[in-house]
Amino acid sequence: MRMTIASGLAEVPPNDWDALAQGRSPFLRHAFLKAMEDSGSVGQGTGWQPLPILVHDGDELVGALPAYVKSHSYGEYIFDWGWAEGAQRAGLPYYPKLVVAVPFTPATGRRILIKEGRDEVAAPLLHGVRQAAEQLGLSGVHFLFTDEADQKLLLEAGFEPRLTMQYHWRNLGEWRSWDDFLGALKSKRRREIRRERKLVREAGIDVRVEAGEDLGDAEWAAVWDFYRDTTSRKWGQAYLTEGFFERLRSDFADVVRLVVARKDGEIVAGALNFVGDGAMYGRYWGCRESHKQLHFETCYYAAIEHCLEHGYTLYEAGAQGEHKIARGFLPQGMRSAHWIRHPGLGGAIADFLADERKHNEHVLAALTERKSPFAALPAPPDPA
Repeated sequence: MRMTIASGLAEVPPNDWDALAQGRSPFLRHAFLKAMEDSGSVGQGTGWQPLPILVHDGDELVGALPAYVKSHSYGEYIFDWGWAEGAQRAGLPYYPKLVVAVPFTPATGRRILIKEGRDEVAAPLLHGVRQAAEQLGLSGVHFLFTDEADQKLLLEAGFEPRLTMQYHWRNLGEWRSWDDFLGALKSKRRREIRRERKLVREAGIDVRVEAGEDLGDAEWAAVWDFYRDTTSRKWGQAYLTEGFFERLRSDFADVVRLVVARKDGEIVAGALNFVGDGAMYGRYWGCRESHKQLHFETCYYAAIEHCLEHGYTLYEAGAQGEHKIARGFLPQGMRSAHWIRHPGLGGAIADFLADERKHNEHVLAALTERKSPFAALPAPPDPA
């Protein structure tokens, strides 16, 4: 076996990469990641330099990491600004660093891509990525939004675990319909949700979920407009280019689900989602008109109803937002794993992570117990 470093997904045959990703996550598809490169959303001048790390056995690709050299910490959603500030005070370089993740996408998924039946590749791959970081002069390696299996491998390889938090909707009771879901809620929450949905209907707004292949020019234009509007108001920076959304339409519209709100036949709001492996992932929303409760309808209720109708058991609606709890989204621990090359800085960060984990485990349990909208308290959240 040999490990190599590519300069982008263009150097990797799509079928070989997708065989490793095994179709689990729409965001790990070769077409999705390469669209980011081809559209200029990542690459030169963005602070996200693609650096896929590959393991071949002969001519066969048996392992890979979706890795990027970062010159900042924007677009990661696992926040390490404090670590960078501490390194600066100590006179240590924190950037560049190596991040193994899907750019601008705070969604759980595999990060260690291994060909089925070749589990022995994982350990040398994780050893090799640290060697590569040392040879390239990078401060460390960061795996973001890992799943449980990858996190176990990373801990065994000496990475420090981190626990952060999001709010996810799960089908906790094998619900088959919207009424089943509502029936599991406390009566007060049922009334409030019904009232919120009624306000949208009374405003004369029609909301429905449409598949990417069925979207026309007006809908795709709205997706781009909503993205620009939301990023300009909330973050001040649009990471994705218009070219990315063009590739989204041409290359993988099959995993797109757009919640579209129309009034008098005109699009007034929308929320962009992706589907894959029994889950739906909310990414961006925007509106052209302001209406009461329209955000909750497009980003939460219509999406949950779609999940129930199509058998999706998980809906990750994006980062942050304690207000989601009242609408059926419970706190969920999110995993990441970190290795810092400088032993002093690495030790300080490891101590911080241990304290942070204790705090977040307490918060996860407390939020679930005290704020759960469900009549029967579900099982405690996985602390990740």
